[in-house]
Amino acid sequence: MHYQPKAIETLRSPLNLTISAIALLTGSCTTPEPNLNILIGAQPTASAIATNKAINKELTPTSFKKVTVVKDLERPWGMAWLPDGAILITERVGRVKILRNGSLEKIAIANIPNIFISGQAGLMDISLHPRFDQNSLVYLTYSSGNFQSNHTSILRAKFDGKALVEPQVIFEVKPSKSGNQHFGSRIVWLPDETMLIAIGDGGNPPLELNGELIRKQAQKLDSQLGKVLRLKDDGSIPSDNPFVKNTSANPAIWSYGHRNIQGLFADPLSQQVWATEHGARGGDELNLIEAGKNYGWPAVSFSQEYTGGKVSKETSRPDIVDPKLVWTPSIAPSGLMLYRGDRFPDWRGNLFAGALVSKEVVRIKIEANKTVIQETIPIGQRVRDVRQGKDGFIYILTDEQAGQLIRLEPM
Repeated sequence: MHYQPKAIETLRSPLNLTISAIALLTGSCTTPEPNLNILIGAQPTASAIATNKAINKELTPTSFKKVTVVKDLERPWGMAWLPDGAILITERVGRVKILRNGSLEKIAIANIPNIFISGQAGLMDISLHPRFDQNSLVYLTYSSGNFQSNHTSILRAKFDGKALVEPQVIFEVKPSKSGNQHFGSRIVWLPDETMLIAIGDGGNPPLELNGELIRKQAQKLDSQLGKVLRLKDDGSIPSDNPFVKNTSANPAIWSYGHRNIQGLFADPLSQQVWATEHGARGGDELNLIEAGKNYGWPAVSFSQEYTGGKVSKETSRPDIVDPKLVWTPSIAPSGLMLYRGDRFPDWRGNLFAGALVSKEVVRIKIEANKTVIQETIPIGQRVRDVRQGKDGFIYILTDEQAGQLIRLEPM
């Protein structure tokens, strides 16, 4: 079948800051607010709208086809490419499968200690060590414990070609929490072979920790909840982390004030780190992540409470990093990558964000760290992960009971 992505009308203000109105989002959403995407800035003028029309005329839609590579994956969450082109795929129910030469097989895992599978909890991301071809190390994130007390853990194992062996838990997030929400859990690697791990804030109201809403942990520097953490490949703390010398802060913290990042990408070319995170009711964010910075949640946010009213009276503050893009109503972003391949030349350097609620992939063109153009690529299923394959194609995992691995190919 022949497809073209749908352009999202983009209005540019005199400050070169953008308000993007989506014409239509697929999928359901209970949020009654208008379909409005905001890049923080001034309201557009008539001249800005005229400028926008010229920009859209320059946008040449890229034709592509969707190829279903695999069906019947049970709630797939993450994927990683082996050097030989095979793909390791996690299923949230606690399995890892390998797609090799067109055949999908379950691979053995020696042990996932105390795995907790419920709601959003279970086996989540998977990532290979940057020197996998030398050490065969694979990293997995999962929720461990039970409904009353659980946390995100990082498991390291070796892949011997048929099974994950010699498993070792190298890191456990603190403090433990209750419930089955907001584990975050993406892993990316920096050029110095340290890794960043996104950790959720713990859950929605009325969930509490120590007598207050647990989401307030995101602003507490002595807590690892609601953070991006930076670790060495053995789970130890790098000595140059931004809060190492702060005796009242946890030394693993890289950035803070996050609700629930499920899209994280470290670009080796620009060395920038991009993240997408869920808002509460609207207020999903695209952020450019920098060491030591505060991203606001829940003190500063565009989100609305599920029960009504604003999460915060403030949407911006001098000591808070503004998001590059805000989605309201929520698209529920999950999975993020920056395309560097040659199969889609017009898309090179663009961000691709998966969306669970709107069941699509959003292409985001960035210039000078500002959103210029967005397009939606309809998928029709909840998109959990988006990756560039070793072959330069774009691969999409759908989070369904019978999930799929879908490949985008140019026409």
